[in-house]
Amino acid sequence: MNLSILNAMTLTERFRAAFITQDRWKLYLTGLGNTLLISLLAVIIGVVLGYIIAIVRFTNKTTGKLKFLNAIFKIYVTVIRGTPVVLQLFIMYFIILASMKSGIIVGAITFGLNSAAYVAEIARSGFESIDDGQMEAGRSLGLSGAQTMIRIILPQALRNTLPPLFNEFISLVKETAVVGYVGILDLGKVPGLVQSRTFDYLFPLLIASAMYLVVVMVLTLILHKLEKYLSKSDRVSHERIRDAGRANNE
Repeated sequence: MNLSILNAMTLTERFRAAFITQDRWKLYLTGLGNTLLISLLAVIIGVVLGYIIAIVRFTNKTTGKLKFLNAIFKIYVTVIRGTPVVLQLFIMYFIILASMKSGIIVGAITFGLNSAAYVAEIARSGFESIDDGQMEAGRSLGLSGAQTMIRIILPQALRNTLPPLFNEFISLVKETAVVGYVGILDLGKVPGLVQSRTFDYLFPLLIASAMYLVVVMVLTLILHKLEKYLSKSDRVSHERIRDAGRANNE
């Protein structure tokens, strides 16, 4: 298809050429699936590693222990947050993980390590939002510092940080579009492939943008439902505490 033929086509025909002809819709769905898979794996890596970093840094701040690990993680967070993710992707794909055959895994690891630096700060703010008396209460019950952290502090901090963590996942879905720079077939890469066959940039880009928008809107709706549920749950908990206090006073 050349440009003169493209100019003579109607909008409907251009849409068909970009999405339906030769089953090109399968390319978009494959790209979307890879985008969601990379984002999901990355957020799992990011949350696990991010919380480990946050626990170490919070422990160091409150007890003065784990100084060496805290120093390493502090450097890690500074470097990751201070450099573009696309450069991190190039370093991982062409140097550190050059021997790895799966580009999707390389992308997931890269974005997981990048996300961990941001999750660590989110989680650390969650830990710091917990009253200091919680740690003392756990110790007074005979729990060790580690047990108090795992059984009392961590569940509360995780609950407080669920909305921003979900926001991190939404951001990852959009940010992973740069994996196409290293040849990984994600949703951001598909418009370029389709354009090379149809010479039409408009509809491939519009279709990919619409798919990103739908995914983000669905995830945002889930986030709003989650925030509502947490808000309602907090209200119920406060009412129970208040009622229990009134009963004790009577």
